[in-house]
Amino acid sequence: MRADRLVATLLLMQSRGRVTAAELAEELEVSVATARRDLEALSTAGIPVYPQPGRGGGWSLLGGARTDLSGLSATEAQALFLLVGPAAAVSAEAKAALRKLVRALPRTFRADAEAAASATMIDPTRWGERDRRRPELVDRLQSAVVGRRKVWLTYTSGTRERSERLVDPWGLVDKDEVWYLLAGTEKGRRTFRVDRIVAAELTEEPAERPDDFTLAAAWDEVVGEVERKRSRTWATVLIESRFLAVLRNQFGRHCEVGAETGDRVEVRLAAPTPLDLARNLAGWGGLVEVLEPPAVRAELARIGAELTGRYAS
Repeated sequence: MRADRLVATLLLMQSRGRVTAAELAEELEVSVATARRDLEALSTAGIPVYPQPGRGGGWSLLGGARTDLSGLSATEAQALFLLVGPAAAVSAEAKAALRKLVRALPRTFRADAEAAASATMIDPTRWGERDRRRPELVDRLQSAVVGRRKVWLTYTSGTRERSERLVDPWGLVDKDEVWYLLAGTEKGRRTFRVDRIVAAELTEEPAERPDDFTLAAAWDEVVGEVERKRSRTWATVLIESRFLAVLRNQFGRHCEVGAETGDRVEVRLAAPTPLDLARNLAGWGGLVEVLEPPAVRAELARIGAELTGRYAS
């Protein structure tokens, strides 16, 4: 029997106490014969499921046995369905799983759970942008991560150099709608942008993963490394306090607010290079005054001269 039906069957029996093969078939959208075989397979596997023949009979968990699969409180059930509800709108598999979970919940929880599942949705497309679709390779790479199988990658670097390598896939991360693969290589852990992967072929060779590996901790390290590279150059600027919120939104974590004098505030900003800082600040015109470093001031002067030369009449 399929694992998802096994879980759904146990949840239904736990929430209802007793089910018939016909009820189970209707809930899980399978034939009565399939439902009966599933119940018999559970019993044969040693799970305390037993039939009670006769009128009003059915299948029950012996002695009221319970699993931990749906031991949810009402608030926990709502929290779960608030989280997974939006995913069901874009994934047929998630929608089917959500439907089965709703049916398996105690009846008193179902209405609130269904309301929570449809309370929110996620529209990942920014205003003015085209719809972004999840890369097709993500599903294949997820299969490799779950199945712990090595993958042959054909990859194009940021400098457009193509390479092939055998990697151990450890996990996938969606960062602002850009997918990344964290994998083990001969040179240690590496991070690959999925949109730069030309091809990914799963092998039958088992993948290795460090025993102490956690995707969240590894990604925190990756983010730290990237952010350090993105903040190699710092500049100190003066701006009117009323514009501070806009500047902080533009530079995010690379904006440190300092002392306030009158209606102006001193702010430290960071970017990879002086040119990057100048490009980001040029649009502010005279609203921002760069105090230091000289390299950023020089880049702003150069950009200003270029614009004056092109557009002055």
